[in-house]
Amino acid sequence: MKKIILIAAALVFSAFAAEPEGQEFEGLLTTPGCAAQGAFSDCYLENYTCGSDGCFKKIQPGETTHPKLALFQHNSGKVYNIDTSKLKVSELGEGMNKNGVVIVGILDEKTNTIAATEFKAPPPPKKSFFKGCL
Repeated sequence: MKKIILIAAALVFSAFAAEPEGQEFEGLLTTPGCAAQGAFSDCYLENYTCGSDGCFKKIQPGETTHPKLALFQHNSGKVYNIDTSKLKVSELGEGMNKNGVVIVGILDEKTNTIAATEFKAPPPPKKSFFKGCL
């Protein structure tokens, strides 16, 4: 009987330990500059690699930069800065400029920054079959 209770307690604790910290924020993953301009689909690729329009003219070839990221929520119109120090920036690439991105983290309301602890990319689009006339 004691073994069953211990196993049940271990399962309960492991279930709670696996939950991510913070709350979930869903929106469009972009840069603060693109969000301020409202240029989401027209945002240049260089914004995601070095931070602003025309920034390739200012940096040396091969120099790495870490641009700031932002989460834009369509329903409220809010823009949150994202602190990605606990995440691998290379994993964020699949969510760039896509809607439905979920950032899990803790919001600092003074700086309007989400300290991200987890990132969830939107699911890929469903495959469809063309059923029109040929």
